[in-house]
Amino acid sequence: MAVLRAEKKWSQKKVAEKIGVSRQTILSLENNRYNPSLKLVFELARLFEKDVNEVFQYVPKEE
Repeated sequence: MAVLRAEKKWSQKKVAEKIGVSRQTILSLENNRYNPSLKLVFELARLFEKDVNEVFQYVPKEE
């Protein structure tokens, strides 16, 4: 997501404001420390005009 944000020259704050979350939420998403709700996933995909799979990739945790 950070790459998509950089391509648009948007700050974390700007993305957060556009979708109604905190900048900390965007930071946590970019650092894989937060699992977003399905609603947030679709809002971000719509914002970046991308498919959900282009914004997020599922990486299973090692056991």
